[in-house]
Amino acid sequence: MKGRAVLILEDEPKWPALAALMVDGRIEDLAIDPPESDPAPRLEAVHLAKVIRRVEAIGALFLDLGDGREGFLKAPRKARPGEKLLVQVARHAEPGKATPVSDEPLYKGRYAILTPHAPGINVARRVRDEDEAARLRVIAEEALSALGLGAEALGEAAPGAILRSAAEGVDEEAIHDDVAALAELLNAARAAEAEGGEPAEVVAAPDAVTRAWRDWVDPEPEEVIRGDLRLWDDMGALDQLGALLRPRVDLGTDAWMMVEPTSALTAIDVNTGGDFSTAAGLKANLAALADLPRQLRLRGLGGQIVIDLAPLSKRDRKQAETAIKRALREDPVDTQVLGWTPLGHIELTRRRERRPLRELLPRDFS
Repeated sequence: MKGRAVLILEDEPKWPALAALMVDGRIEDLAIDPPESDPAPRLEAVHLAKVIRRVEAIGALFLDLGDGREGFLKAPRKARPGEKLLVQVARHAEPGKATPVSDEPLYKGRYAILTPHAPGINVARRVRDEDEAARLRVIAEEALSALGLGAEALGEAAPGAILRSAAEGVDEEAIHDDVAALAELLNAARAAEAEGGEPAEVVAAPDAVTRAWRDWVDPEPEEVIRGDLRLWDDMGALDQLGALLRPRVDLGTDAWMMVEPTSALTAIDVNTGGDFSTAAGLKANLAALADLPRQLRLRGLGGQIVIDLAPLSKRDRKQAETAIKRALREDPVDTQVLGWTPLGHIELTRRRERRPLRELLPRDFS
């Protein structure tokens, strides 16, 4: 299958809601919902939270998110136990740890993002045409005003907006509809805050299909395909999912890499096979580094990443470092290259935005 397509799994009660972005027949991204029975707070959900305690040593608040769930907020602000505030789930939490949250919720749509704590209208930098950027600003201002959220009505309390690059060239009505849908979420959260009820989720996280529709737009997929496991099998997607549950990743030649998460970090080991030459090592390393962001993204791995490359001369280190930075530029998950360890490993730190894939797929699937 050539081109870009979104593949959505339907009519499979034992499976989670699942969408895959396919590019020329290969899975490039996944959106998966956790099981309904999973009590963990979901990424992007907005909660009315209550302060439990403040830990001065780390400048953090521990929060009651409702239903026995605990949040963790790095905050310089002073807050007393019992104080309530709106927070948004910012990252996936490891088992047994409080969920990281932000006290500046964002409401993200296909074309716009509402920013209640950052007034003003901004346009994504990728919209380079000045006339188009000006058009989008006017549309956003008009949309907010029509909803009673404009600066002329609310002053400093008016939310700001960011026009995403996907809005470029889109008609005014579609952007108005997008902003109106986001305004409903914002108003629901503000109403819950004003009522001051018990800690609880007040705006649900977007589901997998919504995230696929919202985020996989640059460039626009050529088609959306819906079907059951048989269709996924026919398109080769099930085999690819199964491969993501195994540590070994073939690199197209005799070389391979192992991707092995542990409780402390994810270890990447690059191997050349039977060819131990310097050229083979460099080739394997560059292939591994080019595919690594995709492997981490699809497997839902974050935190500390340590890469043990195949034998590499010191003069080739710069080329390897350039390769991983280039690959990460197109990756949507924030990842920092920390540099080289004394043992010659590359260290990364990656935001925990996703649940590990193994936790989301049915246990009997492999």
